[in-house]
Amino acid sequence: MNILFVCSKNEWRSKTAEHLFRNLSGIQVRSAGTSKTARIRVNRKTIEWADHLFVMEDKHKKRLTEFFPDLIPQKKLPVLHIPDEYKYMDEDLIHHLKDAMDFHLK
Repeated sequence: MNILFVCSKNEWRSKTAEHLFRNLSGIQVRSAGTSKTARIRVNRKTIEWADHLFVMEDKHKKRLTEFFPDLIPQKKLPVLHIPDEYKYMDEDLIHHLKDAMDFHLK
């Protein structure tokens, strides 16, 4: 299973999620951002690679739908509802990501 985590700049939330879940058996994980200034910007190739996409906020889902209207309808795109108020590997961010993903990884 290929999982792509998406936030705005791919600096804190999605990068933390990639770090947390990258060593799970049977799962490959990447992260990307929707902003033009993202560390790694989401693109057509990463969308095609992903079996599952998880976005941090509704605005990320909206942007992906606008950027890739031909690809996104074929993908599940849950919103994790994690606001942009955490730094990379923040303990509260880790807790929220684990709680949010627990349901999806069962």
